[in-house]
Amino acid sequence: MSLSLELACFIKGLRFADLPAEVVLAAKNAFLDWLGSAAAGSQREPGRIVLSVAEELGGKAEATLISTGRKTSSILAAFVNGSVSHIVELDDVHKASIIHAGAPIIPAALAAAEKTGAGGRALIEGIVAGYESAIRIGEAVTPAHYHYWHTTGTVGTFGAAAAAGKILNLSEKELVHALGTAGTQAAGLWEFLADGAMSKHLHPGKAALNGLLAALLAGHGFTGASKIIEGEKGFVRATAQEFDLSKISQGLGQNYKILENCIKIHASCRHTHPAIDLVLELVKKYDLTPENIQTIVTRTYPIALDLTGNYEPHTLYAAKFSLPFCVALAAKQRKAGLNDFNQQTLVDPVIRDLMSRVQLMEDPEITALYPAKWPALVEITDSEGKMFSQRTDYPAGDPENPVSQRDLEQKFRELASAHFGVARVQELVLLISQLEDLSSLSVLFAR
Repeated sequence: MSLSLELACFIKGLRFADLPAEVVLAAKNAFLDWLGSAAAGSQREPGRIVLSVAEELGGKAEATLISTGRKTSSILAAFVNGSVSHIVELDDVHKASIIHAGAPIIPAALAAAEKTGAGGRALIEGIVAGYESAIRIGEAVTPAHYHYWHTTGTVGTFGAAAAAGKILNLSEKELVHALGTAGTQAAGLWEFLADGAMSKHLHPGKAALNGLLAALLAGHGFTGASKIIEGEKGFVRATAQEFDLSKISQGLGQNYKILENCIKIHASCRHTHPAIDLVLELVKKYDLTPENIQTIVTRTYPIALDLTGNYEPHTLYAAKFSLPFCVALAAKQRKAGLNDFNQQTLVDPVIRDLMSRVQLMEDPEITALYPAKWPALVEITDSEGKMFSQRTDYPAGDPENPVSQRDLEQKFRELASAHFGVARVQELVLLISQLEDLSSLSVLFAR
């Protein structure tokens, strides 16, 4: 049995009635968290650009654009909603696969559900099917794949196809074809970091579009490679020098990967979060300020250094991928939320000066734990030579260090209120908590 067929059998057989209660809750929370990020991202420049292009293209009114509440074709809705949900860097993360699963998967699932008139239970099934498929393929190729490839764009395409295929009620054979067509479209390169470019937002948008397109094509008889995952010229061998295919099927249908999902608290690359947590803890505990800090040493793993070692970020987006900036920002602001990354803090002379006193180092002990854990060790030395240190293996929002349901809902309110309005946001919190009872998703987007 090919891995695609094994996944297809799992996807086809997945039933809401069989899902453990904690898996259903995780899917609903993933949807809530995704929607907050999409609402916030829709108000940013990249989101407006993507929307304008989609509106120029037009399309049959099938699915809702989070940006406006208007409807367009399902694939364009998936594209725009996927793109805007990845802009403010507050969407979910899965550690071992290094993927922001919600951004590509939920827009494809939502568009498929709206197109077909499916209800909340079908949407939950699609989300779970997508997360399981994407995360497992991601774990098989991580971390080697991640050096060049942005997993959210690549592996996310498989997840989007699985989610959409489940909701479209594809047969097992059709699901294999959908995965095959998804895999041949999987893309997303890290080179955008060199320029702080908008390409990263495009990755989940295209993954959502391509995954949904793959499922729609398969439903009409379009064929795809039956061994796109493990084949000699398939996805895994083409994009990872080292891989472990056993991770795809191990525990499939028994251990739900969506339960390993992480919620982001800080509005920056997840690789910066462990150090931000530690800096916040230390500066508050010992009342440290940039003026009385001599050095901040951050010990972490190589990928964090490779992706976030930028000491000269010139754009707000580059700042979110600069560990020196994020550490200095946290030390000065004592938080690193969405509104703390702004034009003023980007050029703040106090933050810039403190950045020059941030030292980044690889720690072999920490490296050995990655990617199952994303640890960091921070050592702050004050102006009198006293050193204060702290280590974490689990930044806030990890399943091992979870946010409360109340905090998750508050995060949604903070992200979405400016877009939807305070009263509507409260209604959405309630509706999504009862998602499985919704016979139609139209109530979510009524304005």
